[in-house]
Amino acid sequence: VQLQASGGGLVQPGGSLRLSCAASGSIFSSNAMGWYRQAPGKQRVLVAAITSGGATYYADSVKGRFTISRDNAKNTVYLQMNSLKPEDTAVYYCNAHPFLDTWGQGTLVTVSS
Repeated sequence: VQLQASGGGLVQPGGSLRLSCAASGSIFSSNAMGWYRQAPGKQRVLVAAITSGGATYYADSVKGRFTISRDNAKNTVYLQMNSLKPEDTAVYYCNAHPFLDTWGQGTLVTVSS
């Protein structure tokens, strides 16, 4: 099982980041994929999801600012994050949606001036 998220970093409020997640084919090909985040002291929550056919879902907190996409040929899912806010600070993970029991390494996004 491979779920490797990357692309996080430190960004100022209003800035942008693009996260990537390489998933093993056994997960990617047969599941909707999601991006989740866990802020310090809070539970992990779903922020965006995309089906194999391209239908998308966004949490209200990121709607209009984040865009999820997937490249089925590369088994990769992306999260374009624009107009970032300090409250977007969290560790971001990818997983199937609904999520599987195994989580890969997340990537830390810090939004701060």
